[in-house]
Amino acid sequence: MTALAPAPSVDVRRAADRFLTRLSWLDSKHSFSFSRHYDPANTHHGLLLVNNDDVVHPGTGFETHPHQDMEIVTWVLRGSLVHQDSTGHSGVIYPGLAQRMSAGTGILHSEKNDSWRLEGTAPHRDPVHFVQMWVLPDEEGIDPGYEQLEIGDELLRGGLVPVASGMDRYDGASAIRIRNRSATLHAARLAPGDEVILPDAPFLHLYVPAGAVNLEGSGHLGEGDAARITMGGGHRVAAAEPAEILVWEMHATLA
Repeated sequence: MTALAPAPSVDVRRAADRFLTRLSWLDSKHSFSFSRHYDPANTHHGLLLVNNDDVVHPGTGFETHPHQDMEIVTWVLRGSLVHQDSTGHSGVIYPGLAQRMSAGTGILHSEKNDSWRLEGTAPHRDPVHFVQMWVLPDEEGIDPGYEQLEIGDELLRGGLVPVASGMDRYDGASAIRIRNRSATLHAARLAPGDEVILPDAPFLHLYVPAGAVNLEGSGHLGEGDAARITMGGGHRVAAAEPAEILVWEMHATLA
């Protein structure tokens, strides 16, 4: 990783231009190169390697698969997602619950839309909509780990809420810790007319997984749109309708 950054810019990426994986059980939209979709000019922004917007149909999901040396943050917008991994963690992720998995030396996990299996209730017919984001850890070979915490009350108070962070400035404020000292994920739920100010950072990634907002200087961002900001911050984001935004604040980039 390096602290170098290019000239100031705001690069708006529209939802329709993202890579798309569509299977019988999955609709997945990729902001960066992922799986069979590869573009050497679109592999990351700052420290963010993966920003996948997934809808998984009920009774289906990602079967057990491996990860290594990656910090993986999952944010559910609608429905519920069952997480199970080889370290013994098992639980249901739902809106307002921050979740992080550190893959470290190696971890196996599955993610499925079948919460009734754990809860002993009748199967539901609701899809689960979530965003999964990956950043590299500062060090390779750490012990695998898992953390989750309910932050729904903080989101209801308005403003940007630190969801996951390894930065000292958010120590004690962020919901969960990630093993990268240069990155923080913020979230906000906005009613029409609500505004937030983006933090100052060499690299920012603003993603709109739900609703629509207006980004100062760049205009309208609809559902699934993103803005990749370099050498910036201080931009005003105003909700044009009920919206949710995810903002990565990053003070380094991949070499």
